[in-house]
Amino acid sequence: QVQLVESGGGSVQSGGSLRVSCAASGGTFSRYAMGWFRQASGKDREFVAAISWSGGNTYYADSVKGRFTISRDNAKNTVYLQMNSLKPEDTAVYYCAARESTITVVSRRYDYWGQGTQVTVSS
Repeated sequence: QVQLVESGGGSVQSGGSLRVSCAASGGTFSRYAMGWFRQASGKDREFVAAISWSGGNTYYADSVKGRFTISRDNAKNTVYLQMNSLKPEDTAVYYCAARESTITVVSRRYDYWGQGTQVTVSS
């Protein structure tokens, strides 16, 4: 059983930056592909970014491509999402997720989820 705990959310002005982190425990972190998803108030959860177990493959939603960067440190059992040039429409609860397979944008294919961290971008 893998436990995921996100941190690093907060409030920032439009154009600013934040880095959210997700610490994993209870499993072999390097075996898991990791994903970041977000859910804005009143909207469905949407894919943001994903990274393979080795970090060699990454994939981004078009809405964040060029602004967000996903990375991982397998020695620290942690995955990161660096968010630059933030926009008000990036406001959401950000969730990390893990699956013991290849990366995917489909949320239901992830086996483990964190509790989420709030990111608020003001204009």
